[in-house]
Amino acid sequence: MPAIEGTRSYDAVIVGGGHNGLVAAAYLARAGRSVLVLERLGHTGGAAVSTRPFAGVDARLSRYSYLVSLLPEKIVRDLGLRFEVRGRTISSYTPTERGGRATGLLVGGGERRTREAFARLTGGEREYAAWQRFYGMTSRVAERVFPTLTEPLPDREDLRRRIDDETAWRELFEEPIGVAVEENFTDDLVRGVVLTDALIGTFADAHDPGLAQNRCFLYHVIGGGTGAWDVPVGGMGALTDALAAAARTAGAVIATGHEAVRVETDGKTAEVTYRTADGEGVAAARHVLVNASPQELAHLMGDPSPEPAEGAQLKVNMLLTRLPRLRDDSVDPREAFAGTFHIAEGYRQLATAHAQAAAGELPAAPPSEIYCHSLTDPTILGPDLAGRGYQTLTLFGLHTPARLFARDNDAVREELLRSTLAQLDAHLAEPLADCLATDADGRPCIEAKTPLDLERDLRLPGGNIFHRALSWPYAQEGTGRWGVETRHPGVLLCGAGAVRGGGVSGVPGHNAAMAVLEA
Repeated sequence: MPAIEGTRSYDAVIVGGGHNGLVAAAYLARAGRSVLVLERLGHTGGAAVSTRPFAGVDARLSRYSYLVSLLPEKIVRDLGLRFEVRGRTISSYTPTERGGRATGLLVGGGERRTREAFARLTGGEREYAAWQRFYGMTSRVAERVFPTLTEPLPDREDLRRRIDDETAWRELFEEPIGVAVEENFTDDLVRGVVLTDALIGTFADAHDPGLAQNRCFLYHVIGGGTGAWDVPVGGMGALTDALAAAARTAGAVIATGHEAVRVETDGKTAEVTYRTADGEGVAAARHVLVNASPQELAHLMGDPSPEPAEGAQLKVNMLLTRLPRLRDDSVDPREAFAGTFHIAEGYRQLATAHAQAAAGELPAAPPSEIYCHSLTDPTILGPDLAGRGYQTLTLFGLHTPARLFARDNDAVREELLRSTLAQLDAHLAEPLADCLATDADGRPCIEAKTPLDLERDLRLPGGNIFHRALSWPYAQEGTGRWGVETRHPGVLLCGAGAVRGGGVSGVPGHNAAMAVLEA
């Protein structure tokens, strides 16, 4: 816990040492500005950390956020980060049963294999041709939209002109995504696989008129200008460790164990009051960048707090002694789990799960998706575990809004975990429990986090992984030039709740730094 020397002024004080705050700190310090980062925890990284969650087990997992798509190469290059991602050769595998036979859809491994997989599942060429057309369209949108994320906000019509495809604009920006899914695809399983990108961390129906699902879908298909979701080598903590090193090397002071409790400003300068184990202190600054939720920003400023956006996900981390065998024995588990393994995510299943959760019930067949980090990046496992063939599994459950856990978070978590794993077991040739490793105390290596757990552990209001509902990536009334401005001059929001925030991107941190440097 570095001490803050004396009572001094900084060009910028950054509240929160998550990845966005560290991006802003590194940019500003490299530009010659004096920078102080205040982080309440004893470490940096926020939700983008690697930890060893199982006692006595040398497995360093991405405990919360776990894949990388939205981080621009520009940020990695500008900051000289020693950070690497690896692509996944398999995009997804979705098991199902057709005609009493275990089968599934494997996407990836080359164009021929994917075409043949579609034909086996659907009995013809139509769905694969539709898949190519639809994702050709999203790829063209990604190429045009992604570069704008690190530029001043375009207005709506400017972004529409850049996309230059009226069908794409209608399907992605104006009509509920369910319309496009149903117009383009006929097979229920294929429709469900497409829809899942609209629901990660977002509780919405395919036809929700508010289009929250469209905004979620857009951010999931534009990453890197390709839509690819890559594996961070060394786990997600490798990114935030590299960012902290870049900020410190450039001269930023990072003070962990320092919790900001109040921000006061006269519009020209500001003071940030912070608390440590030894008492309170004050740091003055020309600019304050808040790498926290809009609710926390309001609390620090003494403003009325906005209503939190409800989180709706279950995050499960597991360590296995081996990957389980599949009922569909035509697929190697090492391929099936290398990409995204979809469970109970047919189109009708997703609609049913949403309707049940909206009615206040746990979904009878909880939808989820799983992937194995260690297949692509075994460095997160100690040499002994890797040598013995151990593997990780990360599961992300959908349509489980925070309200469902309010009556008894622990009991509902356990009930949901059991039913979620039962959905997976239905497609396995052996129970997952038989493959789970045990920790030093003999307990199974599995942990689950609900939205309420994330609210408690990470101060995510409502447990929402995006801090609030995702925004369209264009200017609207009150968004400011960069999408990070607030009503308080000199105070910027550089967390996931900024316009174009959400996911592990560093974009709000970059944009807040650019706003400061312009000022």
